[in-house]
Amino acid sequence: MKFLQIYIIWIVGVTFVYSSIDERIPKRTLKGNMTEVYHVSPSQTDDFSEILSQGIFYGRLRVHTFGYHWGEELVKNAKAIRKDHMIVGVGGSLIYKTAYFHGFAATLGAYMTQAYGSLDKKESYLYKGGKDTFNRYKLLNGGKQRISTMAQAYLEYRYARSSFKAGRQIFETFLTKSNDGKMIPNTFEGYTLESHDIPKTTIKLAYLTKQKLRDHIKFHHVLARGDSVANDYYGIFSQNDDAAMHYGLSLSKLQDAHIDDKLLIAEIKNKSIENVQILANYTSVPSLISSAMFQLNYSWFYHNINIIPAIRYMKQFDDGAGAIGGANLKKNTLGYKDKNSLDSWLLGLKVDLKKDAWKLHLAYTKIADKGDIVAPWRGFPTGGFTRAMGQYNWFANTKTYLFGVNYDFDKSNILAGVKGLFRVAFQNFDDNKPGVQADNDIYEVGILKVFETIPNLSIKLRYAHAIGDNNTVTSSGFKKVDSSYDAVRFDINYLF
Repeated sequence: MKFLQIYIIWIVGVTFVYSSIDERIPKRTLKGNMTEVYHVSPSQTDDFSEILSQGIFYGRLRVHTFGYHWGEELVKNAKAIRKDHMIVGVGGSLIYKTAYFHGFAATLGAYMTQAYGSLDKKESYLYKGGKDTFNRYKLLNGGKQRISTMAQAYLEYRYARSSFKAGRQIFETFLTKSNDGKMIPNTFEGYTLESHDIPKTTIKLAYLTKQKLRDHIKFHHVLARGDSVANDYYGIFSQNDDAAMHYGLSLSKLQDAHIDDKLLIAEIKNKSIENVQILANYTSVPSLISSAMFQLNYSWFYHNINIIPAIRYMKQFDDGAGAIGGANLKKNTLGYKDKNSLDSWLLGLKVDLKKDAWKLHLAYTKIADKGDIVAPWRGFPTGGFTRAMGQYNWFANTKTYLFGVNYDFDKSNILAGVKGLFRVAFQNFDDNKPGVQADNDIYEVGILKVFETIPNLSIKLRYAHAIGDNNTVTSSGFKKVDSSYDAVRFDINYLF
């Protein structure tokens, strides 16, 4: 009966989307990584009374379906720790930007999603796919399976080609992303500056005091996991409970150490040298962890083939987090050379080959056999290189090889508006570290349809099949869980 209800809601949602379609040029579109790109911005005005009347509304309707099948369902101590599931999210957003008055403006962004899933409330912590369509903390405490939140609310000042923002906002950098691949974006609270005043250069600076993960209603700590206590059993989901969060950095431990976690970011992108793009980033949570990243991309043509090699090096500095939480993100430090250090590094190599409608992607990443990489802000350290759908491959001593092919049907005059991808990632985790998963191979296919006559509307379908090693035994005698699974995502977006 529940599945019938899910599909009825899904059909109603799709019908509503199609009934709203028109052929206007969209005020904004979505890039391949679901980052919003604004094509129409509010105008400048010298009349204070026109600030609101000359503002612009940006709307979005969305239906997203998730299905997840594990290689094996697991029960421990009469409690499920893995269970197949399906969930549908129906929702949207409404963003309003005022006109600019002598460079000053304001933005409000309200988001809502209603979820319909196959698991009971008390099993909601088991959702792997689609957990960002509801708030686990609220649902486990008797709430509804929905999210309604003001994820953006900021004041902005523009001068020349620079923008300063204060408040709740999206901030896209190497390790901080909106990551709006599901229903609601990941946003931050704080102060940011983005400047394009230097030719061919983008500079971003930020002091971020709070974060709101996609499945949260309220803003929370940027690097502190909640505590499960007698009067708040599900408190572990009240703060930063991202899948990449360090479980050992609990709020109580940080408070005992008198650490108030804040996020400092400096990033620069430069294209001054012909055919070369340089990206450098520094991200820090003072008294806990920091990292420096440098990436170099080079582009040239050989027989009409665009060849783009790139190298990324990231160095992570342990400023105290390792002593508090340990070297492993899940607090299991068996097999780690220094159990109390998060010093580490990441090396990424890739080459993209582009010709006509084709793109070939070859990549490799290696994480040092030291501490795990800490990055729970939805920017993925291996993203753009070897990260497959839904995977976290930045644990210590992990090597990943990825092969991918993209084909743009737009350029072939066949199936206009359709883009397809196929990629396979071979993930080699450390067999002697029980705190990380077993090796697996990920096969992923995806199709994105953008309607030529209705550029406001897009449909995206992705499927991943993982073949895991089901017989990995560590040197300490621990047998790792089979890492096989199947995952499917179907997303309909309409912007207006």
